[in-house]
Amino acid sequence: MAVNDATRATRRWTEVDVPSQQGRTVLVTGANSGLGFSVAGVLAARGATVILACRDTGKARDAADRIGAATPGALTEIVRLDLASLTSVREAAEEVRSRHAGLDLLINNGGVMFPPRSETEDGFELQFGTNHLGHFALTGLLLDRLLAVPGSRVAALSSLAARAGRLNFDDLQSVRRYRRFPAYAQSKLANLMFALELQRRLTGAGAKTLSLAAHPGYARTSLVRHMPAWMQAADRMGVPLISQSSEMGALPVLRAATDPAAQGGEFYGPGGPAQLTGYPKLLRPSKAARDAGAQSRLWAESERLTGVTYRL
Repeated sequence: MAVNDATRATRRWTEVDVPSQQGRTVLVTGANSGLGFSVAGVLAARGATVILACRDTGKARDAADRIGAATPGALTEIVRLDLASLTSVREAAEEVRSRHAGLDLLINNGGVMFPPRSETEDGFELQFGTNHLGHFALTGLLLDRLLAVPGSRVAALSSLAARAGRLNFDDLQSVRRYRRFPAYAQSKLANLMFALELQRRLTGAGAKTLSLAAHPGYARTSLVRHMPAWMQAADRMGVPLISQSSEMGALPVLRAATDPAAQGGEFYGPGGPAQLTGYPKLLRPSKAARDAGAQSRLWAESERLTGVTYRL
């Protein structure tokens, strides 16, 4: 039965609404903990073959064991992926390509938040390089495997912080001035802008692959480990009041990835106060995220920096 727009806007969408993923192949970056682990576990329980793409393969194996314990017979694979290394991204993409002729779903989840200023292996500011450029390169290198499957999707994990983000094209790598939160917000705005621009290009090429985005609200994950001590203390005090579990935080990206009614270019996040908590609902991206000129410029700059050219 078709679900009309009014019903979509008001009903609670939960893990129960994730349809069968039997026979589908899914790749989740950063799947060993937090949101990525929650997403991978649900998709495996629904029958998908889930590729856990993680920097630490030992932690990935442990995650696969935990998924298997919760869902006996779960189908999981492990691929080493360090998003802070374009060499690792290329090697991971090639390994996936060698195993699979098609990819049904790519969930760009992995990332870092608020580290002291450092650089990736390729000289990019760590947050921008890991959160955006690593995923931009990975998606481009796997694009033909996604295009081979009608109805495949790319789901990007953005953040509430994206609303405060601004792209500083004169200093994308924060060389002149580095502040943890603005750099993070810029990287998560880039995630959202990339998802929207990718959908525009897919539509223009007549492709059947969809690109969507989501944010988890204020979800309790291990990302806070890079916060300064005073911020971690404040986070611990505020967490019980305005946060939600990683399982709840995973629902928006699960909806973007699997809801049959979802459409390309849509953006999901929690429906509670200030979008901090609650069940996922359809959101309107910020004005900055919808800037088509900036999206196109970011795309061109991302191709230049990564050396990955999309063929659509």
